[in-house]
Amino acid sequence: MDVKLEPSWDDLPLMANTSHILVKHYVLDLDVDFESQIFEGTIVLFFESRNRLEKQSGSTKETCRSESNEACRFSTPEPCHSPVTDTRTSSSKTGYNDFAICGKGEKDTSGKDGNHDNPEQASGISSSKYCCDTGNHGSEDFLLVLDCCDLSVFKVEEVDVAAVPGIETFTGSPQITFVSEELRNQIVHELVTLPADRWREQFDYYAHCSQAPGCGELLFDTDTWSLQIRKTGAQTATDFPHAIRIWYSTKPQGRSVTWTSDQSGRPCVYTMGSPVNNRALFPCQEPPVAMSTWQATVGAAASFVVLMSGENSAKPTQLREGRASWHYYVTMPMPASTFTIAVGSWAEMKPEICSSEDLAAERSLTPSEADFRCVGICGHMEYPCRFQNPSATTQEVIPHRVFAPVCLQGACQETLLPLVRPCLSAAHSVLGTHPFSRLDILIVPANFPSLGMASPHIIFLSQSVLIGMNHLCGTRLCHEIAHAWFGLAIGARDWTEEWLSEGFATHLEDVFWAKAQQLAPHEAWEQQELKADLRWRCLQDEVRNYPEEMQVLRPNKEKTGHVSDSGSSVIKHGLNPEKVFMQVHYLKDFLQMLLENIPEEKRLDLSVENIFRDWLESSGIPQPLQTERQARAECGLARRVGAEVHKWIRVNRRPHKRKRRETEEVFEKLLPDQLVLLLEHLLEQKTLNPRTLQSLKRTYQLSQQDAEVRHRWCELIVKHKYTKAYKDVERFLQEDQAMGIYLYGELMVSEDARQQQVARRCFELTKEQMDRSSAQVVAEMLF
Repeated sequence: MDVKLEPSWDDLPLMANTSHILVKHYVLDLDVDFESQIFEGTIVLFFESRNRLEKQSGSTKETCRSESNEACRFSTPEPCHSPVTDTRTSSSKTGYNDFAICGKGEKDTSGKDGNHDNPEQASGISSSKYCCDTGNHGSEDFLLVLDCCDLSVFKVEEVDVAAVPGIETFTGSPQITFVSEELRNQIVHELVTLPADRWREQFDYYAHCSQAPGCGELLFDTDTWSLQIRKTGAQTATDFPHAIRIWYSTKPQGRSVTWTSDQSGRPCVYTMGSPVNNRALFPCQEPPVAMSTWQATVGAAASFVVLMSGENSAKPTQLREGRASWHYYVTMPMPASTFTIAVGSWAEMKPEICSSEDLAAERSLTPSEADFRCVGICGHMEYPCRFQNPSATTQEVIPHRVFAPVCLQGACQETLLPLVRPCLSAAHSVLGTHPFSRLDILIVPANFPSLGMASPHIIFLSQSVLIGMNHLCGTRLCHEIAHAWFGLAIGARDWTEEWLSEGFATHLEDVFWAKAQQLAPHEAWEQQELKADLRWRCLQDEVRNYPEEMQVLRPNKEKTGHVSDSGSSVIKHGLNPEKVFMQVHYLKDFLQMLLENIPEEKRLDLSVENIFRDWLESSGIPQPLQTERQARAECGLARRVGAEVHKWIRVNRRPHKRKRRETEEVFEKLLPDQLVLLLEHLLEQKTLNPRTLQSLKRTYQLSQQDAEVRHRWCELIVKHKYTKAYKDVERFLQEDQAMGIYLYGELMVSEDARQQQVARRCFELTKEQMDRSSAQVVAEMLF
């Protein structure tokens, strides 16, 4: 009997039955409608049944199990056997350009949700319980379950891949005379298993197959978290159609994308790393085991730029007047949750001077050019892997583009653009071959709830990294670049284990940034020790203020990675809005301590069981980390901060009318991380008078520092009710939304009427554009 899911209120269910069938490739063909705030079009899914895959690998494991003995009630579909037809009759637009599908097939204009018998489901919501078998027992139909929410599904149909000209090459026959379900599935099987060196031919056929005519509608239904599809008479995953087309649209309130305005006031939409991942953008298989490739064509008004996870630097293809399409593709199998898109009036920044050496170093190596002689052994599935490409191993800087809203062009040109090459080069010097062939970087709208987010071939950065010196921008860029290796090329099999990617990326951001700055070894060590001190303080604060169950890095313990027989599972606390703002999976960083601070003979006492128990499956701070921190000597950069703190304490104690012979304190110039540490020490002081705060702001020009420094400055303002600087707090809450959540809490906890008024006024100004999770957390603080 299949294990039943019993998610808590804040757990995210993963419903796809990936133990039975896997999506191997997606073809999306969508239009962006800013007036209606929707994406609308089709998605074609190409499948491979798990039992076929296991037969190929010699496995005898039984994968199809029943969930119930009752049959589902669906209306009868039309038959699916068809004569051979030419794909050119299926659509009036069939142009292809670099695999681009430049138009859609016919839209369903019936106004009906074809195979629904519940009117609620036209909006993608249903409370019905399904008892269909998702495996293959008895005489019941196989049920395909996809992760899906906040979508309007109009029609689901089987795709007649046998109608594609030239497809007979996959059948072993010179001509197709009769088309059966078995033949279609055999064609798809041959297509999805083509060797890596034939990827271009494979993607070309994917594109043509996605435009092939339908050969019968399939029965479907939806509930809160899934889309469920079946075909009468298809009793197993092997019998189920291996290529299906879904006609659908997103909803304005869908949780996978944010419709907003950029900093220049122009409309835009982007995926912002939602807790529900991409299931409100397209029906998909969410579990990380479901690795797939994809290609996507997105149409938009010609004034917009479409950026997306993709190996190619797409350029627009002009369609009818005022419209253009953009096409991207990915040949490296990735979880569907890593798909990313951003559509807006983005401006591209270009370096003022680009030498011929730079151009040669950055020349893009497409998979078709690559020499895939094996230079190492990779244990992953076959695809055009850069780690097996000798040319890629020497490419220090991959081709990259930088985009931003028009009003931030100057800041990007000054702060971000000069950092990209040195940070990419630093990463290569430490880890070697870049996993991805190119990179786009986008400064996203102000409502982005994080300082950064990495996806295949694209990085989102908050506008907060552009203010102040380049330190915050550089460290954050290095962190996101590190995710190309840890989090994307290598990822967790269970989404609850963020520490696997965030812990390594947090460690590597320091290493990369030191290399990018070309610091001497002792300077790099000093900088990293100072950063470790700040992280230690942050971790202590988080342990004091968050529930114990939210501090555990491996909440499922020995059941981590376990799924039901169908493949479904839950992400523990995946829907908890506070989880987004926690730092524990970044900060319980035992890796640096292990690699740099524990002698070899002591490392032998560490075991997998001890690491799991003390570091991953327990709340609070692990004892080894507490012991290590207590024994660690303060670095020189931190000692200098300590001296400055004592100066400010003396200044604060002086009477308002000073004696004339008293000497003025001379303050040292401090690095951004030193300033953060200084302000954290001063936050520990019971009182700081307005005169001291005014001098502090003037001495370090705190209003012009980076967001990490300004955040601590705002905390000081709130703690000491420094009314002259409330404008700094208001500015931070509106312009640095990625970091402002904590300040709302501090303004409300103070129980000061004026501070609470500041909090409510700022929330009223930003709540309509604010990220949904952020708005929910702030609203709970305020009301």
